[in-house]
Amino acid sequence: MGLSESVPELSLEEILKMRGEHISESLSIGHGKPLHITRGEMQYLYSRSGVKYLDLVNNVCHVGHCNPHVVSAGQKQMAVLNTNTRYIYDGLTQYIQRLSYTLPEGLDYGFLVNSGSEANELAIRLARAYTNNHDIVVMEGAYHGHTGMLIDLSPYKFRGPGGKGIAEDWVHVAPVPDTFRDNSRDYLNEFEGIVRDAKPIAGFIVESMLSCAGQIPFPQGYLAKSFELIRNVGGLCIADEVQVGFGRLGSKMWAFEEHGVIPDIVVMGKPIGNGHPMAAVFTTKEIADSFKGMEFFSTFGGNPVSCAIGMAVMDVIEEKNLIENSKLMGELFIDGLTKLKNRYEIIGDIRGKGLFLGIELVKNRSSLEPAPKEAKLLVEGMLSKNILLSIDGPRKNVIKIKPPMVISKEDVDRTIKSLNEVFSDIE
Repeated sequence: MGLSESVPELSLEEILKMRGEHISESLSIGHGKPLHITRGEMQYLYSRSGVKYLDLVNNVCHVGHCNPHVVSAGQKQMAVLNTNTRYIYDGLTQYIQRLSYTLPEGLDYGFLVNSGSEANELAIRLARAYTNNHDIVVMEGAYHGHTGMLIDLSPYKFRGPGGKGIAEDWVHVAPVPDTFRDNSRDYLNEFEGIVRDAKPIAGFIVESMLSCAGQIPFPQGYLAKSFELIRNVGGLCIADEVQVGFGRLGSKMWAFEEHGVIPDIVVMGKPIGNGHPMAAVFTTKEIADSFKGMEFFSTFGGNPVSCAIGMAVMDVIEEKNLIENSKLMGELFIDGLTKLKNRYEIIGDIRGKGLFLGIELVKNRSSLEPAPKEAKLLVEGMLSKNILLSIDGPRKNVIKIKPPMVISKEDVDRTIKSLNEVFSDIE
């Protein structure tokens, strides 16, 4: 095909046929049916046939699909220079400095990479290099990335479909402090036992609010005490802020700040580039220097275009007061969902904060028997109303709400009204 020739427009059937011939089935399709999406605009996605969907799932496009300010910044920089970090350019140092100013004092040194997986793997390498230990503690249900090492470290994967169970003796899995399902267990005592029985620990990697495990917030004091236990045996504490960072919880920039803790390493991804492939690792100078002479280089990490896009994302978060918007919209969601919970027995729990929320569905509030079938029906019902939701959690019964941060009161009101109608149909 020549430069002047346009790409032929394919039907959905032709695309699916071609997909079946060239793309593995392991690359799944979301929302239960193929959606032929051709355009995105802030909190909305548009299908080829012109259907407008409210996107309540895509936390990657943090400041909105195709946000004009972010798009413009990338276009302008791409027309001027795009190279790598072996050269000196303003954008790299200015961007790393700007990110560092959002973090607690001391977390001044940043590594820019291309994905949350790459960032989490780098964080583990840093912890091992600094401590000279090898073992890692992780939470049950956690997912930290798709590299070989991170699959071995992610119970969500190695205990999920296609997984082969825990295969590495350096991985230690702590139970999720799920106080909705079991408020009688001493989760911290169990965590302490795991740390005590492990071999020398390099680090504890943890999302500041658990996502794939079911949108579960930590009980107050849990992170502070678990960090203390890890540090007492010489390990480092790694906060995975890939999903919950950049103000999504609606109170502070970083979710770990909710718990009054300061990690040794902070991992950022997804929202950092609003859909552009970017991620970062921040830590102290002492830990950053622990590679002891081994060069670190990421071919595309920190390139001028990525830095310009990252700066633009920060501009939008600050200038559009998106952290405050997340707080207000989250409060509206929780208020509306709580009213629905009082009406429908199937809603067992409403949890989360800001625009990172979970709705756990149960068949019986006494037995807490999961309702995965009903969760699927709910997502399908909302799809019929052109609202995109998804399911997660180990029992596949938790509805996730984690939209672009630009959603409005009208979007929330519409969602609650639609949920009420679908719940009524299900019951």
